[in-house]
Amino acid sequence: MTKNNNDKTNVMRILDSKKMEYTAHTYEPDAAMSGEEIARLLGEDADKVFKTLVTQGKSGQYYVFVVPVKSELDLKKAAKAVGEKAVSMIKQKELLPLTGYVHGGCSPIGMKKQFPTFIHEAAKQYEKMFVSAGRVGFQIELSPQALASVTRCRFADITEEGL
Repeated sequence: MTKNNNDKTNVMRILDSKKMEYTAHTYEPDAAMSGEEIARLLGEDADKVFKTLVTQGKSGQYYVFVVPVKSELDLKKAAKAVGEKAVSMIKQKELLPLTGYVHGGCSPIGMKKQFPTFIHEAAKQYEKMFVSAGRVGFQIELSPQALASVTRCRFADITEEGL
């Protein structure tokens, strides 16, 4: 856990308020760091470390997808999961005003607005998974069920084959 309340992110405060169990982890960030490098710094299997991606459907609705850092979001599978003809990634400059998070620190928990959220179904096989704690250099470890509960998400097959 973190040492004092100043070390807590909004994500951690939200989880605390809901009395959800989690473990906070920090690492020294590097601007060019990949998700797999973050997993290595945490001493964890990259399959258990997930990234948060924000898309927009043809309808204009925004969607959040949480996928393993080693995987790529399959936009066709994602569109099918949300019932849209197509979805596309939002531009990086749109991320902060839309979600309140910067690139590399985007968490599915505590966005400015709750968007429909989907977690790759592979997460269900793990007791614990890692997602951003809402700030670059901060990760939280929690159960997939806890993440699903707090984000009201659904599990779906949303990554490209073979990843």
